[in-house]
Amino acid sequence: MLNQKGLLGNIGVQVVIAMFLGTLVGAMMGHSASMFAPLGSIFIHLIKMLVIPLVAVAIISGAAGLGGSHSAGKVGFSTLGFFALTSAVAVALALFMGQVFEPGHGIDLAGVEGMFSDVYADKGELPSFWATVLGMIPTNVFQSLNEANILQILVFCLFFGIALSKLEQERRDPLLNGVNAIVDAMVWMINVVMKIAPLGVFGLMADAVGTFGFGALMVVFKLFVVYVAAILIYGFVFYPLLIKTFSKTSPFKFLSVMKKPQAVALSTASSMATLPVTMEVCEEELGVKNSTASFVLPLGATINMSGNAIYYGLVAIFFAQLFNIDLGMGAYVAIIITSTLGAVGQAGVPGPSFLVVAVLLSAGIPIEGLPLLFALDRIFDMIRTALNITGDAACAVIINDMIGDAPAQVAEDEAQNA
Repeated sequence: MLNQKGLLGNIGVQVVIAMFLGTLVGAMMGHSASMFAPLGSIFIHLIKMLVIPLVAVAIISGAAGLGGSHSAGKVGFSTLGFFALTSAVAVALALFMGQVFEPGHGIDLAGVEGMFSDVYADKGELPSFWATVLGMIPTNVFQSLNEANILQILVFCLFFGIALSKLEQERRDPLLNGVNAIVDAMVWMINVVMKIAPLGVFGLMADAVGTFGFGALMVVFKLFVVYVAAILIYGFVFYPLLIKTFSKTSPFKFLSVMKKPQAVALSTASSMATLPVTMEVCEEELGVKNSTASFVLPLGATINMSGNAIYYGLVAIFFAQLFNIDLGMGAYVAIIITSTLGAVGQAGVPGPSFLVVAVLLSAGIPIEGLPLLFALDRIFDMIRTALNITGDAACAVIINDMIGDAPAQVAEDEAQNA
């Protein structure tokens, strides 16, 4: 009895039950199931309310913690390199599995052409390199906060956190104590909001299934199966191999303790909303230093999207096969590059991603069939978010072992000098 109570009290189990119930209610009620949509909207709004201030203070805290160490540059470059490389490998895996299992073959276009639309053709333009760089630098940080421009907030908070680390200790410590207190308060607020996660997921699933119906779901069912298989390979084989090779942490322990943040990621479909849980697990159960976790994890929640990269690659192969388009080596290279850049530029908040349009256009693949994916967009989003935060944690563990005790040594030296 106690085991049953503990199982039902697990947020992950509650979310899975809510998903099935929402799917069942949506299938039975059809369009009338939209009456439950406000439950999902309230949940997502609460998450978005907390995301920006949480990210801002967490990045300031992490940058300040690393800014005074000699390892700051090494950590920064290693983290960015890890995210870029793993995203590129994720796209390559997606392309390989798409070619092997051919999810886009065998679909009767006559039955789904009514869902086609070309209204997204103007949403796929990727900015140039310099436009991207300039776009990351805020001219008014308060406007960036108001507009929830994650990358601009990230740049300013990193800069500000490093600046704090350069102040004298007696002036710096009260400010950092205040920032860390705000982080703790935000974590408490996130935990309160998570109590209604199952209700939110129920409302989102009932609305999605009721709106699109099972007919639309079956059209992309094979794509969904291949996508889940790719996610499982990456999350339960590739990342554990990296952990085993480049860190002292047991990959089995890593996978075991990651169940909690993965459940939160599934329910929220937001790397940012999962951030406090990921930080808690990394610091308390995986032994990652606070300075490393507070720097790597918020950065990863913003720019590390290997799950999105897999999605972009598979969707490109799916539509190429659907429209009988033979892709050459140039198209594959374009997909890998555009998917990697798109994954890095995708903010860690829930919602449909139109960066896939840029991926399709880069390889000359028609985008009219994109609405076919909308029925499962929420589920795709939930699953890829669980992989994204797994990659964030893997990076934090590896970087933590790579820099060793450098931050702790710097703190000890400062204390001796004081």
